[in-house]
Amino acid sequence: MLRVTAAILVGTGIVGLSVWANADRTGATGAIKPTYDKTTGKLTQLSYDSDHDGRADTWTDMDATRPLRSRIDRNGDGKVDRWEEYDASGTLVKVGFSRKDDGHADAWVSASAENAIQRIEMSSSGDERKIDRWEYYDVSHAGADGRGVLVRVEEDTAGDGTVHKWETYRDGALETVAFDENGDGKPDRRLTYRGTTLALIESQPDASGRFTKRTEVKQ
Repeated sequence: MLRVTAAILVGTGIVGLSVWANADRTGATGAIKPTYDKTTGKLTQLSYDSDHDGRADTWTDMDATRPLRSRIDRNGDGKVDRWEEYDASGTLVKVGFSRKDDGHADAWVSASAENAIQRIEMSSSGDERKIDRWEYYDVSHAGADGRGVLVRVEEDTAGDGTVHKWETYRDGALETVAFDENGDGKPDRRLTYRGTTLALIESQPDASGRFTKRTEVKQ
């Protein structure tokens, strides 16, 4: 099961300053180079050499003074490995990552108004138009890594754009997992855990989706 790790999230800046705010605070604005539209004179891009090695590693598309989106090469290997998106007020609201480190985003983090991570979307194909895993967090219990507590996960296991697997969590631990076994987008079987032990298997849902067969798993 692939996830964006806490270590990666700590370094994202989704909770706190963007790369440009950091540059301004550290007095590194001399490493920033602007690009202007030749016709209108409006600022269209800022490039930034964050490690001062003579090569730009951050590029932000601008609408005059408002940032639109950024592309960042954090490890200096010549491939973009972080993508930032900003809202109309210039606030960082979404960050993309390459879990494969191949220059293509395949995971996206969205933050709440309080800057706590509330949702992570992932694509096994690296196409943000084909998300096949969604992780949801309770932002009222955000920890030091900027994430809330994991509460549920949904997966498109068939690649058809429909959720076929559902997981719920309690206190960060797996509580239930349900499966769509006939491809209709509805759960056909659900497993319930107590701690790390399988305790209950439910199946044969009726027309309303209520499971009619319950099998207690004896320990």
